[in-house]
Amino acid sequence: MRAAVLRGFGGPENIEVCERSDPDPPPGWVVVELHAAALNWHDVLVRERGQIPLPRILGADGAGVRRDTGEEVVILPSLHWGDDERFPAADFEILGDFTDGTYAELVAVPEQNVFPRPAHLSWEEAAALPLAGLTAYRALFSRGGLEAGETVLVLGAGSGVSTMAIGLARMAGARVLVTSSSQEKLDRAAELGADGGALYTEDDWPEQIRQLSGGVDLVFDSIGSTWGDALTVLKGGGRLVNFGATGGDTATVAVRPFYFGQYTILGTTMGSPRDFAGLLRLVGDHPSWRPVVHSVTPLDDTPAAHAQLERREHFGKLVIATR
Repeated sequence: MRAAVLRGFGGPENIEVCERSDPDPPPGWVVVELHAAALNWHDVLVRERGQIPLPRILGADGAGVRRDTGEEVVILPSLHWGDDERFPAADFEILGDFTDGTYAELVAVPEQNVFPRPAHLSWEEAAALPLAGLTAYRALFSRGGLEAGETVLVLGAGSGVSTMAIGLARMAGARVLVTSSSQEKLDRAAELGADGGALYTEDDWPEQIRQLSGGVDLVFDSIGSTWGDALTVLKGGGRLVNFGATGGDTATVAVRPFYFGQYTILGTTMGSPRDFAGLLRLVGDHPSWRPVVHSVTPLDDTPAAHAQLERREHFGKLVIATR
């Protein structure tokens, strides 16, 4: 099979597209003939940080045909989550870290990690769904407790996860506000269903959000360093759910307003098989909705797709066509 293989740590030039042996699945695992895979920021972090054995086929997201049954499937990228819905087991990992991933024509995964492909989604759209959709679903609903009629603020509209969050929240009957770095991305978010937003490059963005909303019920946050400002847009009893630290690993919070406001800060990452089944049900119940795919790149051009991801110029998901 052909695969995009990480040979060394650092820039996109360390990814080599080459021939590899077909996967030999252990008992309880299946081989999927991939039609498409998708990129995630997680892949960039793995490529740069040097914490996995090499060589490694990266990639958590994929959709294709199960070789033993012919079923069309989408892959759950959470491996070994365990039975506790509150948090993953000690041996949890994301596909493409310590187990070869989806930047390839074939991938082996546990049988419990393949689910029927949503019938209304193309191969590319189905491949774009898993990691970003699962992360957004768990953050919004399993952890964030978002309900119909509530207002959620999505920080940093434009990423794959945030575009998923806008759609999923709207499907659930919530009102969505966003922040972003450009008016173009705010306009694109509005096309997806956002009711308004503010440029986070402007110092008074929290006040703009408060004026638009009167206070939000949930902040959906992958930035981390903005907790101090983000908490100020919550109404009493509001929640902030965080799944990333793209803005930095530390945040400063004013303690007295926090406890007087009865706020809650929740952490989350990825999601369980039960979360993934919930995501697929929600998506299946809304066949007019589709993940936003920014572009589709041939497998041979995977290094260029990684460079594009790093430039952060895209809106939605970057997808690789694997055959």
